Amino acid sequence: MGDEAKIFTLSQVSEHNKAHDCWIVINGKVYDVTKFLEDHPGGDEVLLSSTGKDATDDFEDVGHSESAREMMEQYYVGEIDPTTIPKKTKYTPPKQPHYNQDKTSEFIIKILQFLVPLAILGLAVGIRIYTKSP
Repeated sequence: MGDEAKIFTLSQVSEHNKAHDCWIVINGKVYDVTKFLEDHPGGDEVLLSSTGKDATDDFEDVGHSESAREMMEQYYVGEIDPTTIPKKTKYTPPKQPHYNQDKTSEFIIKILQFLVPLAILGLAVGIRIYTKSP
């Protein structure tokens, strides 16, 4: 690495997304991995699918060896301008109305709360009329 690292934007790095010209971003550093595509143990598709974005999480999730990390130095071409990398957003599922499995029974309870007193009142009036002597 030289004294002055070349700074690339994410859009500049994203242009290098082919098998004959493949750059990736890992830990804020830009690597030209074109010559390594054939030798990559995970295959070239893994590297090609990591172009155009910050591939740090993809790289770290695999758990690369120390020798793999050292090997990266020979493919280093510069640094990424961190302001060009979109901020990570936490996934939040879309808001959905609360599903209540007891909705039917809730509806029945509300109807019964209205109908039972009405039925008792009707029964009382009926008994009163029936027991009333002429």
